Amino acid sequence: MDAGLSDVKVTIPSLLIMGEKDYVFKFPGMEDYIRSGAVKNFVPDLEIVYIPEGSHFVHEQMPEKVNQFIIEFLDKQNI
Repeated sequence: MDAGLSDVKVTIPSLLIMGEKDYVFKFPGMEDYIRSGAVKNFVPDLEIVYIPEGSHFVHEQMPEKVNQFIIEFLDKQNI
């Protein structure tokens, strides 16, 4: 489906919090796409945080840690 959009990017500061054991990394090419920084072609101002013991549901496993990362990220923004 062609929506008539080209060179679409997320242009606001963004945060991605991922568990190192996230099953998303098992999808072909996904781990390299994220870890290599290629994802920043579409989200240039992306900050990525990895939680070593986390899985796909890291926000449920370690809500305090995730909340702290979100608070720190928001503190860096000029909001």
